[in-house]
Amino acid sequence: MIAIVGGGIAGLAAARRLQARGVDARVFEASDQVGGLAATHETAGDPIEAFYHHLSASEETIVEVIEELGLGDDLRWPIGKNAYYVDGTVHPMDKPWEILAFPHMTTYDTFRLAMLTQEVDVRGGVPSFDTYDRLEDFEDVGVEEFVVEHTTRGVYERFFEPLLEAKFGDRMDDVSAAWLLGRIKFRGERDLLRGEPLGYLDGGFGRLLDALVDDVGREHIETGTRVTGIERDAAGDVEAVTVDRGAEGGAERVDADGVVVAAMPNVLESLTGYECDVTFQGTVCSIVSMDEPLTDTYWLNIADDAPFGALIEHTNFVDPERYGGEHLLYVPKYVQSRDDEVWQMSDDEVREHWLSGIEALFPGFDRESVNWVATNRNPRTAPVYERGYLDMVVPYDLESEGHDGVYYAGMASRAQYPERSLNGGIVAGYEAADRVVGEE
Repeated sequence: MIAIVGGGIAGLAAARRLQARGVDARVFEASDQVGGLAATHETAGDPIEAFYHHLSASEETIVEVIEELGLGDDLRWPIGKNAYYVDGTVHPMDKPWEILAFPHMTTYDTFRLAMLTQEVDVRGGVPSFDTYDRLEDFEDVGVEEFVVEHTTRGVYERFFEPLLEAKFGDRMDDVSAAWLLGRIKFRGERDLLRGEPLGYLDGGFGRLLDALVDDVGREHIETGTRVTGIERDAAGDVEAVTVDRGAEGGAERVDADGVVVAAMPNVLESLTGYECDVTFQGTVCSIVSMDEPLTDTYWLNIADDAPFGALIEHTNFVDPERYGGEHLLYVPKYVQSRDDEVWQMSDDEVREHWLSGIEALFPGFDRESVNWVATNRNPRTAPVYERGYLDMVVPYDLESEGHDGVYYAGMASRAQYPERSLNGGIVAGYEAADRVVGEE
C-alpha cells in the first residue's frame, strides 16, 4: 500500500493514477474535508471555491481528467473580461483597441507590451520568435531588468510594477523574469476580438473533487487523520506510517510500502527532515455576496492605493443565477508574513477593511447590497517565484536525496512552475505516482 499524505487535488490525482496502475493507495487528509485550496463555500445556489479558480486553455491534463470522469459536457469556456483601475477609472484591457486606448502608456509602450505578450522579441528591429521558448534562460534575471530591456521603462512602471507589488509585496524585486514569461505563456490563449476564454465547471470545481473521491473510493480516503511519521525496516525500506486521528482515534501504525507527500514542503520536512528553500506567501481572501454587481469586469487589477490588488467578480464570469441570484466578488490580499496587519485582523475587521476600500474606489457602492462576507485564510497559497527557483524545487522522487520510497507531489514541485494551478496539482500527483511504479 502507498500512503498519500494530503487530500488535495494532487493527493487524489496520485491515488487515482496508482490505482490505475494496479497499486493500492490510501489518502490521509489532516483536515475534516478534502480539496485543500479548492475547498468550497455554500451560497444560495451552487457552492463556490473558497479561493478563486479558473482554467486556462493551456491546462490540458485537468481537461482530460474532467472528460474521463464524465464531466466534460459541463466544462464551459466563457470570456473572462480583464480591466485595470487607474486614477478612478476602469480601463478594459481585453481587445487590441482597448489596450491601445489605455491612456497611461504611450502608443510605443503598448506596441512593445503587445509584442511581449505574443512572445515576439522586437529588440534591434528584427522580430525573433524563439527568444522566449526556454524559461530557464531567464531564471536569474529580475522582472524589472527584463521588462525594461524587452519592452520599455513605461511598460514596467505603468503596467507591471503595480501588479507585481500587489502580488509579491516587498518580495517583488526578487521575482524571476521566468515567472513573468511563464505567466504570459500560461494565459496566452486569447481571442483578439473577444478576450480570453477561461474554463469553469458547471457547479464549481467541487464537483471535480467529488468525482475524484468517487473514482478513488471513499473507503480509501481518511479525513481528520494526520500522518506524523514514517517507519523503515532494517534495510532502510519504508514499512509503515504513523497516523494520528485526534482525541477520538489516537495514534496508529499503518503498514505502507511507500509514501507520496502531496502537501506543503513543511510537511515533507517534518516527516523526513528534507529542507526546501522555496518560500511561500499566504492569502486572506474574502467572498462578498451582493444583491447587485459592482462592475461588469471579471478580473479588475487595481493600480490605485487600495487595501487589495485586485477585485475578482466571479458572477461577471459565471451567471449569478447559478448562485440563487447572488453576485459574488472575491477580495484577496497576498501576505508575506503572518505579521501582516490584514492577517492579524478578525473577520469583522477584514470585512470593514474591504468594504471601506471598495467605497473609496467606487463611491456609488451601497453597503446595504451586501448579504454576507466569508473570509478564508491560508498561510501558504503560492510560492514566491524568485530568481533561481528551479534549483529549489523538490524532486518527485526523493531517493537521490537519501529518502528512498518517499515521493513528492506538493506545491513546491516542478509541475507548479512557473504558476501554481489545479492542473499543476494533477500533473504533480501523476508524476509522483508514475515514479512509484517506475514509469517516469
